[in-house]
Amino acid sequence: MNLKLLFFCLFLAVILIPAELKPHKHKRHHRRHDHDHGNGSHEIRGHKHGKHLKRKERFEDIINDQFFGPLGDDDDDDDDISEWLFDLQEPTGQCNPNPCQNNGVCKEKGRKKFKCNCPKHFKGRRCERGPKFCKRGLCGRGECVLTSSSPFYECKCKHPFQPPYCRTFTVCEPNPCKNGGRCIKDGNDYDCECPSGFRGRFCHVGPNDCFDDDGESYRGTVTETINGDECLYWNSHFILQKGTDPFTSFEDSDGLGPHNFCRNPDGDLTPWCFFRRGQKLLWNYCDVDECSEAPPAPPAPPAPPAPPAPPAPPAPPESPASKPQPTTPAPTQKPIQPPQPSDPLQTPTPSPILFRTCGKPQPKKVMTRIFGGLKVSPGALPWQVSLQVRPKKSTQPHRHICGGVLIDSCWILTAGHCIEQGNDMQVVMGGLSLDTDEPTEQICNVEEAIVHENYRETPASVHNDIALLRLEATDGVCANETQFVKAACLPEGPLDDGDECTISGWGTTEESEYGSNHLLEANVLLINQEKCSESKIYGSVLDNSMFCAGHLQGGIDACKGDSGGPLTCEHNNTHVIYGLVSWGDQCGKKNKPGVYSRVTHFLDWIKSKTQASS
Repeated sequence: MNLKLLFFCLFLAVILIPAELKPHKHKRHHRRHDHDHGNGSHEIRGHKHGKHLKRKERFEDIINDQFFGPLGDDDDDDDDISEWLFDLQEPTGQCNPNPCQNNGVCKEKGRKKFKCNCPKHFKGRRCERGPKFCKRGLCGRGECVLTSSSPFYECKCKHPFQPPYCRTFTVCEPNPCKNGGRCIKDGNDYDCECPSGFRGRFCHVGPNDCFDDDGESYRGTVTETINGDECLYWNSHFILQKGTDPFTSFEDSDGLGPHNFCRNPDGDLTPWCFFRRGQKLLWNYCDVDECSEAPPAPPAPPAPPAPPAPPAPPAPPESPASKPQPTTPAPTQKPIQPPQPSDPLQTPTPSPILFRTCGKPQPKKVMTRIFGGLKVSPGALPWQVSLQVRPKKSTQPHRHICGGVLIDSCWILTAGHCIEQGNDMQVVMGGLSLDTDEPTEQICNVEEAIVHENYRETPASVHNDIALLRLEATDGVCANETQFVKAACLPEGPLDDGDECTISGWGTTEESEYGSNHLLEANVLLINQEKCSESKIYGSVLDNSMFCAGHLQGGIDACKGDSGGPLTCEHNNTHVIYGLVSWGDQCGKKNKPGVYSRVTHFLDWIKSKTQASS
């Protein structure tokens, strides 16, 4: 009988375990969160350089790269935003300061409107979109970078493809390996055998190439990320495709320019760079050593032995003046006082009142040369949190599943479909990377998850997709306000169609082949509800608890973010949480923008729950 029971248990294990490991089948609306990254594991906390599995780009990878296509595939201006949206809402504001970019001339229209007359080559309501010199296929098997002289672009070939247009290839001829490196052929691939002390894909990194502190002053030659991805040039059209004047120099005080060396222009933890996978622009920290951890320089040859020294004369008898004297503090040094007993009658210093303001970020340093969003500067989105889970009473590491937004010291807003019963939950605030322990982080356990009472899913949509997380408090305080942890404001009322807002998250969605361990952001436009309810878009499934945002021609979508993550809009110089990433039909698909929970619809509900628990 016991043997039969054993076989029955083994049979169940064979059936159930593979079923548990299979990916879930997603409904058409695909709730926008996932439990896995495509670009690294959530469970790696506190990485060290060199411990990551490095990828190496081979000839086959270059040939199969979906980005390299026939010449002129993207001749159409797919950056254009439908004119109907601007007809609904013209830009508001005054001409002082000038809202027009790239030297556009601002003309006021009435009391609250303006129009930008754009210089040659530029367009957009604020002259924000520059000319498209880099067409697909123009540079063959190479990256197109923008230059300040005609023809305003240059091709940077991926070896073994050769300049000027990267369409022909020869392996190891000429030798791509620098500093005396030897090029070793392997079919159409190659490897550089570097001399002692040199490293990098092309032996271009010397033995003393390292950074101090956070690497803001680093001016070395490392061009690879910790995972082995090749850095893009800082003047790559992928980075500068929106809003940058290609007719000016790209050099600036942050060490950026027409090169692909790693830099730290925004005060991040270490030097980093952008890289590309397919059409996706990503970033990561670089494979560059701290100077204290840099490999030592080769030892100098031993010096010849010195002749023996003559015997020292006997020491004179010790005089009282030569005896050690007790030291006294220098005149400018404050004497050290012995510890004093505490005064029970002394009034304690009052603790600071936290979160007296909201929606006022203090980014550490803004990258003025990088346009189009994507990388988040430290402190730029201080209300963004990572919601992480693990099985109840488990010792497993927590894993990221959703985003969320801090609205008060002890309260987080997120999507209702992010709440999974049977899990311990925590939120990580103040961090930008999921795979790195950051000194700016704060971690709080979730004491209670409150999902909206009318939350429900249908095959086509998710209704009332909102939840509140109450954090565990210590002495009445949960999150502490810092430069990197701040609350977003709740909106007071509806915003205008066509307003530009920001979505953010770690890019971990079902439709994204490559996730990101680093926080990303993108800009989207608020779309008119009537327009989004047309039959070719979402039809009648939308209700007043949701709204659309994005670009109807496709492209940027909430796939750049996470479920439960914030859609924030700047209103009266304050950032308000206007929406939460909820659902959508696929990702970046034409006429299928992202759908968000409308926070203004839930203001009374939010106040009733947070005030009842205070």
